[in-house]
Amino acid sequence: MAFYKFNADFLLEKRSFIGEIFNSLGRTDHSFRVVRRGRRIARFTKPSFFIWVLLLFAIFLISFAAFGLKFQLPGNFEILERSSSSSHKFDTSGDGERSVKFSNEVQQEFSGSYDVEKTLRSKRRKQHFPCEVGFSEAVDYLIEPQDLRNFTQFSLHYVDTEEKTLGITSFQPRFGGHQTLQEREKSFYARNQTVHCGFVKGPSGLPSTGFDLDEKDKAYMSNCLVVVSSCIFGTSDFLRRPTSRKISQFSKNIVCFVMFLDEQTLSKVSLEGHVRDDKGYIGLWRIVVVKNLPYDDMRRTGKVPKFLSHRLFPSSRYSIWLDSKMRLNTDPMLILEYFLWRTKSEYAISNHYDRHCVWEEVLQNKRLNKYNHTAIDEQFNFYQFDGLPKFDPSDPNIPLPSYVPEGSFIVRAHTPMSNLFSCLWFNEVDRFTSRDQLSFAYTYLKLRRSNPDQPFHLYMFKDCERRALAKLFHHRALPSPPLGP
Repeated sequence: MAFYKFNADFLLEKRSFIGEIFNSLGRTDHSFRVVRRGRRIARFTKPSFFIWVLLLFAIFLISFAAFGLKFQLPGNFEILERSSSSSHKFDTSGDGERSVKFSNEVQQEFSGSYDVEKTLRSKRRKQHFPCEVGFSEAVDYLIEPQDLRNFTQFSLHYVDTEEKTLGITSFQPRFGGHQTLQEREKSFYARNQTVHCGFVKGPSGLPSTGFDLDEKDKAYMSNCLVVVSSCIFGTSDFLRRPTSRKISQFSKNIVCFVMFLDEQTLSKVSLEGHVRDDKGYIGLWRIVVVKNLPYDDMRRTGKVPKFLSHRLFPSSRYSIWLDSKMRLNTDPMLILEYFLWRTKSEYAISNHYDRHCVWEEVLQNKRLNKYNHTAIDEQFNFYQFDGLPKFDPSDPNIPLPSYVPEGSFIVRAHTPMSNLFSCLWFNEVDRFTSRDQLSFAYTYLKLRRSNPDQPFHLYMFKDCERRALAKLFHHRALPSPPLGP
């Protein structure tokens, strides 16, 4: 009772206090309007406040439900994709055939390796940055180490011409030749031999198999000792010139900078302001026009200069390959010294920035429809049957830090083992899909397994180092090919 009495007394005091205020205002019309207006505002504000609170709370619930549903959808779709979508996607880069499901073994491998949490985590776009590379300060005093010539030595020759096989009437010459599985198996041994390595001619009287070059360009390329090369076919990219001010005069004098273009791309870049001078140069690039492309797939055609630089430049001792999406910002001789000479390697390539296991790369290629799913399945099943292992980062004896490379930058010494590996890798791209990241680990591990006493010195460097060598751009945006029927 005391509590209520106290409240009543308090209310009386409050009313008396307010009354005194109104009395002090005087009994004018203006004062009465103020009092009445204050009462109306008080009556309006109190219920409206609760209405606004309820309204804002309702908006919050609706927004939370909508955005929460949106965040969960990708994971659900990924689960569905792993279980069934491989049989419903269509090829967007091949012949448009419907894809087929993975074999039961492969589906079990995937279902046990990828959960919803990992899929959602992969949806978040990671940022990747260059890191510091300890290049030499100048090229003036670089000396090629003599012990680098002690790599595995053997004589390697290449199939030049294939004749018609008896009993076959519909013989069609191919740039990569018609390598049998028995020939393929023997080619992995590092010994004196003749292997398929592109540029295979057909019988006399049949047309060229492709990648035809002008004789003047061939003469120029035959004298190159150190090469930096790239290519653009099918107007797939912009022409990006090496940064001249970051390349020494010494390298400009001894290094051949060669850009391979088809005629269509040459016309395109000319319209964009890149016109060859009287000597055939655009900046540092010596433009070499390729006619009669060997493949309809421009990506596969691009593997010819990427892997077969030892065939295109027969006198060269070193070559550097960079993808057309990159602009070289580093002196080539400094690159050779850092990645080959200092590490005592004959082949250098960076690891992939995100994926390290071929299983992951297969799933990603199918998820993004990078190639015909049936062809990917055939290649992957073949490799599994022939002993391709999963990448295990916990294995202390693992031969490479990653089984998936970022193949946009390759540094090579043209040694017999390096040349053989390049031929073998190209033959896999010619036989199976043009996605070379699928065949890299298999080719390297099989070559290593086939020659336990003849080492192949391959150095896999960090992706952040690759980003420090050149500026990266996006490829030219082209219309997407139509989906298959």
